[in-house]
Amino acid sequence: MRVKWDRTKGRPEPIRLLNLIAEVENGEPLVDIATACPKVQVLRPTVIPYLRKRVCEMLHSASQALPDGYCLGVIDAWRPFERQQRIYDFIWNCAKIAFPERDDTALRRTVCRWVAPTNQKAPPGHCTGAAVDVFLVDAQGEEYDVHSPYGRFGAAPTYSLGLTDEAQKNRTLLVEAMLGAGFSNCRDEWWHYSWGDAGWAVRMDLDECCYGLAKLDPESYAESELLHIDSFKDRPNPFLDPS
Repeated sequence: MRVKWDRTKGRPEPIRLLNLIAEVENGEPLVDIATACPKVQVLRPTVIPYLRKRVCEMLHSASQALPDGYCLGVIDAWRPFERQQRIYDFIWNCAKIAFPERDDTALRRTVCRWVAPTNQKAPPGHCTGAAVDVFLVDAQGEEYDVHSPYGRFGAAPTYSLGLTDEAQKNRTLLVEAMLGAGFSNCRDEWWHYSWGDAGWAVRMDLDECCYGLAKLDPESYAESELLHIDSFKDRPNPFLDPS
């Protein structure tokens, strides 16, 4: 079943608009989420737990705004450019298998719906340290339901319609905590938030962003990268997997 969603909420961010944003890098450092956001959980060993300093401060504020028993769980934060390319290539190959009838233009639209391309003027948000993907979890890291009766990707748009009362309540709690802390949300993905990147600027109707590509010493995340590479060995095709 195709999930309908409220297109009057949020703002689309086509690549052509992202590329019009002027980048005015402010040099702000990447900082460790564990240190800056003590109430926030990092849910996956593949996560490189770094974000820009202000983004970490905002994430901490969002976590503090949640009621007792609710926490933010990070499933992705800063990404090295190589990881972004790896993800893009994987989704591209999956799309080619799932949709053999589509030409490259149609495939590119499909892939860019889920992962930012690496060959554009505007760098992917995760590669700038501005973007973070979050779940709503309890103290033990167990996820609260934010998408029933659909799967995570089936109800990916933030303002999906037809959610159960419980899922809608939990999703609203997550969205309001993040927006209340100053984040902007990618309306195509209820889990993706950012501040300071080109996506944020487009959503906020601004002409400039303050974050460009950010880098860390590769040795500091080498173990996470090996785990991330290994995780692709058994990863199902997301366009074919019913979940």
